[in-house]
Amino acid sequence: MELFDSSRIEAKSQPLAYRMRPRTLDEYIGQDHIVGPGRLLRRSIQADQLSSVIFYGPPGTGKTTLARVIANTTKSHFSTINAVLSGVKELRDEIQEAKQRLDLYGKRTILFVDEVHRWNKSQQDALLPWVENGTFILIGATTENPFFEVNAALVSRSRIFQLKPLTSDDLTKIAWQALKDPERGYGRLDVSFEEGALEHLVDVASGDARSLLNALELAVETTPRTGEDGKTVFISKETAEESIQRKAVLYDKEGDYHFDVISAFIKSLRGSDPDAALYWLAKMVYAGEDPKFIFRRMMISACEDVGLADPNAIVVVQSDAAAFNMIGMPEGRYHLTHAALYLATAPKSNSAMGFFDALKSVEQEAAAAEVPNHLRDASRDAKGFGHGEGYMYPHAYQDHWVAQQYLPNELQGKVFYHVGNLGYEKNIADLVNRRREIQLESVDVDAFPENLTFSPGDKGRDIWLRRTVGGRSKALEDLRTLMFSKTAFVRSDRVLVLNAGHGLLVWEAFRRTPEGLVAAVVKTPEEKAYISHYIESLDDENAVSAPVVVCEKDVATAIGDLDCAVDSGVLFEHVMARNILPSAIGSDDAAIGILDAAAGRLAPGGDIVLCETMVQEASRISEFIHMGPLQDMLLKAENEIYKSYRSKEELVGLLLSHFESVEMESYRFNESRAATPQDVSRWMKKSYAPALMKVVPDMTSSQLEKMERELVSSLCAAPLEWHTSCLIAKCSGTKEPGVEPTH
Repeated sequence: MELFDSSRIEAKSQPLAYRMRPRTLDEYIGQDHIVGPGRLLRRSIQADQLSSVIFYGPPGTGKTTLARVIANTTKSHFSTINAVLSGVKELRDEIQEAKQRLDLYGKRTILFVDEVHRWNKSQQDALLPWVENGTFILIGATTENPFFEVNAALVSRSRIFQLKPLTSDDLTKIAWQALKDPERGYGRLDVSFEEGALEHLVDVASGDARSLLNALELAVETTPRTGEDGKTVFISKETAEESIQRKAVLYDKEGDYHFDVISAFIKSLRGSDPDAALYWLAKMVYAGEDPKFIFRRMMISACEDVGLADPNAIVVVQSDAAAFNMIGMPEGRYHLTHAALYLATAPKSNSAMGFFDALKSVEQEAAAAEVPNHLRDASRDAKGFGHGEGYMYPHAYQDHWVAQQYLPNELQGKVFYHVGNLGYEKNIADLVNRRREIQLESVDVDAFPENLTFSPGDKGRDIWLRRTVGGRSKALEDLRTLMFSKTAFVRSDRVLVLNAGHGLLVWEAFRRTPEGLVAAVVKTPEEKAYISHYIESLDDENAVSAPVVVCEKDVATAIGDLDCAVDSGVLFEHVMARNILPSAIGSDDAAIGILDAAAGRLAPGGDIVLCETMVQEASRISEFIHMGPLQDMLLKAENEIYKSYRSKEELVGLLLSHFESVEMESYRFNESRAATPQDVSRWMKKSYAPALMKVVPDMTSSQLEKMERELVSSLCAAPLEWHTSCLIAKCSGTKEPGVEPTH
């Protein structure tokens, strides 16, 4: 029953794909978004702090291989069950043994269930209590969407990691890994390829490492050895083609991918893209999809997406379907293609969706909306109740139409049919709208909103995050929201937050990348202690994903020190920072050094989102003083103080000269700020007094003291409406010399 037990089978008799399964993370190739440097799963495996996980992806992408790596790494006991071959009885045996290990030796058990979706609901229910109470840490592997095929209770207690088909580069590395390995692969042979032979194997394998290695094994084993030592193998392109004759299309008529492909096909028809429609159609036909199913979906599209823009669409599709039933395959593919191309190139209208607007009104107004009296059946009780009285017979009027009420009283003014402006509907639009204007007193077009769904989050994590950001001012909340709106996040992204302060940006990044990495750089031990305090309050399950904090006053140095805190050479999809660039005029070299250091940590396609306070544009003390002499002195000092700070135009120029692409937005926020005598004293000593000594050479200390007293009297009496101006910039691509930036 042990999936990884090969003691009974001699290693050499195992297929190459089995022998070459990676034993460690360093041998694992591909799936960088899951096990790349700094990713959550990699850190969890290295720290042996794995929580329940489900690996989801197509065959040959490394799900079982990842489980094998974990088995080779963990100190916990590792048990395996194949859901195809095992049932509740085998699970009960594993439960009993796991309980004994935990009770007697305090040793955890990791249970790997391969093909977990093969278990029915009752079998999965039998596992749930033991995952909940910690007897097992579950690792499930499935080729089906776990949100549909695995019990919701198990899904809600597990992290889901989706594995993608391997890239051509990944497959090429895997092939050469097998060819160079002398123990498990063909490292003892001198294997070479005719030009294009290996590329053909990689291309036809289509992201499936198992398929590639099986084909490579067949090619090597069936090619005669040559050379003096009999160890030279030359694989021709013809041999490669024979070894992997047909691309294996990922398609299961009962599986999740089946629905994804038909969805892509219908959306391509709706989007009027005949090329994409033919591609997805070919993929379905190639994989053996039932043509009747394809025609049924096209019949729906003919009315849902084409509708009255071309009333002939349903006629064409139905005729093609009838012809297909008479002809069959393979010639019937012409009729599939004919119907698909007609729909893809036809004008579009979804006005038939008005039915669902009407259905919604029926559901909401069923009790109140009665049939108007003049529309009721007059054949039964016209005498007693006057049903039908007042009805105007349209055929008795010119053009066979007369304005009268047809909707219930409560629904007067409702519009369900939104006439299109293409094809046939364009011809009738004016008439429909003119008659509607006459019949209705007002037109109130209601939007039909899209339904969105999402998986439930981690309540404990959400409560903790709400606690960490509680008490922040609305201005800072708005600023954070604006910064995070500048770029798109994936759950497995790595984020570097520079000048993290007390964690305003850190916690939002942490929320958005639960399977990624957040690294924070702070300048003072006090800031590090502040963030660490909340990290310590994380539960054990979230502790391994906690932000990594580096304390270093110099930003560029801190970026270099990251190798000591996280995996060496780790790159980040996003760098976010507030006020990391020195603002003094003449500090461009220092600013460029910081930007270069940050850009050096960007993953390919990554971006930097900066928020820099524009000191020159912020409120100044002189704005709140209305005494002539005092205000004059403040203005003199401020002219001296603020001329040494970089302007917005200068900052913009710096960024545009450094990055290929810069998107900029100004943000200004106001807040009530109560000044204290200590604040006034600090402002005077740090800025105003030195400036006044420069511009007013005969300024005395007693005059400065008097000025400070007057400021305390004026500024500390009531809160000040203070405004701050910031520049938010999204930067990507370090600019090469002579290349004009885009903005």
